[in-house]
Amino acid sequence: MDAAGAGRGETTVHLDLRGLKCPLPALRTRKALARATPGTLLVVACTDPLAGIDIPHLVRETGHILEGNAPETDAPPEGGARIFTIRVVANQPAA
Repeated sequence: MDAAGAGRGETTVHLDLRGLKCPLPALRTRKALARATPGTLLVVACTDPLAGIDIPHLVRETGHILEGNAPETDAPPEGGARIFTIRVVANQPAA
């Protein structure tokens, strides 16, 4: 995980979860969301096919905003990651 953009008043955190299988991508994303401050942009890369269901559901459940959900642009369609862009709106209590 790394952060960038602090000089512009916005923090972007990249979370590379390629190769992890369900439920680890959702669990690690939940943990990163809990630590992030409101306004943070969390960019999550996952190769697990179930992340396409789990991550959007997690974002809705925790009250954050899913700004993007797209395949990785520079990878082959059969082996690339899915990139989720999540805006942290507030630290929500754990469910």
